[in-house]
Amino acid sequence: MDYPYKYKRVLLKLTGESFGGDSKKGFDFETIDKMAKYLHTLKDSTGIELAIVVGGGNFFRGREAAGTNVDNATADYIGMLATVMNTLALQEALERYGSITRVMSPLYIQSVCEPFVRRKAIRHLEKGRIVILGGGTGNPFFTTDSGAALKACELKCEIILKASNVDGIYNTDPKLDSKATLYKRLTYQEALEKGLTVMDNTAFALCQREKIPIVLFNISHLENIEKIMRGEEVGTLVTQG
Repeated sequence: MDYPYKYKRVLLKLTGESFGGDSKKGFDFETIDKMAKYLHTLKDSTGIELAIVVGGGNFFRGREAAGTNVDNATADYIGMLATVMNTLALQEALERYGSITRVMSPLYIQSVCEPFVRRKAIRHLEKGRIVILGGGTGNPFFTTDSGAALKACELKCEIILKASNVDGIYNTDPKLDSKATLYKRLTYQEALEKGLTVMDNTAFALCQREKIPIVLFNISHLENIEKIMRGEEVGTLVTQG
């Protein structure tokens, strides 16, 4: 049987807020369970190679310390540790449904996750394991979006699916402007020139160099992931042009 999907190796970027449910803070285990069940079923039924990068915004982001006396690098490390907590919550839920997973991080925390080694991560994907990546880039002053772009490049992923709380990229904040216009397609250069802040410039630039398309979509509708896999037009597609 022919493979029915457009993409085989996918990197899914999950915002930390999606782990907090409606409150956006802490853990909402019911929401995590729902997400894990869907991802397990998708992986099991399609055979995709799935890497997942998670944020930590449901606990703490380094930039939240801006304007305080807290050292910026230390604040970013605290944020990176928050992402590791989310990887463990997602791993536990996925494995309850029968998925085989590996949590990896550039931060050395051997009691709970493997150190990120590129060749080993690729081998996990080839063996059908879901690779869950925490700790961002492992360095302060970078966002988890940059971490997602970097890992997509390293793991030779065919696309980045960036889950969001809105339907895609708008010209203005749709939560503040009812007349905001949704972009269906953008080039990397247009995204950079327009100063669109849904991903940082470093992430866009990395994907532009390696020609990795990005789709921003609404995580409230989990079925969007499979639609994108099939090549359907969902959310906003950012490509070379």
